[in-house]
Amino acid sequence: MKKIVLDIETKNTFSQVGSTDAARLDLSLLVVYDFETDRYQSFLEQELPKLWPLLERTDLIIGYNSDTFDIPLLNKYYSGDLTKIKSLDLLVEIRKSLGRRLSLDMVAAGTLGAGKSGDGLAAVRWWQQGEIEKIRHYCQEDVRLTKELYEYALAHQHLRYKIIQEVKQFPIDTSRWDEPASSTLNYTLPW
Repeated sequence: MKKIVLDIETKNTFSQVGSTDAARLDLSLLVVYDFETDRYQSFLEQELPKLWPLLERTDLIIGYNSDTFDIPLLNKYYSGDLTKIKSLDLLVEIRKSLGRRLSLDMVAAGTLGAGKSGDGLAAVRWWQQGEIEKIRHYCQEDVRLTKELYEYALAHQHLRYKIIQEVKQFPIDTSRWDEPASSTLNYTLPW
């Protein structure tokens, strides 16, 4: 099963575009971790055509808040339909278990003992200041944290989150995470 982890940073914010629709935002940079090659790759908006062949061969897209943010935003740049590729949104899985959402920072701090290196608003400022390498580093760190949370949950069937100084554990049902999709070939491009 070909799996990738992805995360997107944007050039603007929801308040700047006057909407909470992720597809109204503009992508600044995307980072992907490919389990098959054990490599991180980053793509600026103009480099996205280099990403499409990788996505076309992907069986599972893993992310954090990816079903409502990353995939809809990326889909506006893609001529096919990325929602046809199986996805695993860790935030959705956490909400299934706890009945509420938790930030990536809270879950990473509780489970991995390491928090995020910044936030999305800082990434927008960095874009405006032309500091692409800062965005790349920040986005890659979020992908690394998401990858490690995915691997931890598979190995232990639970995650933890940190709130104030307390760490709380909760179960995660990973039994269907690595089930292959009905087809290993993605027909997302319109022919």
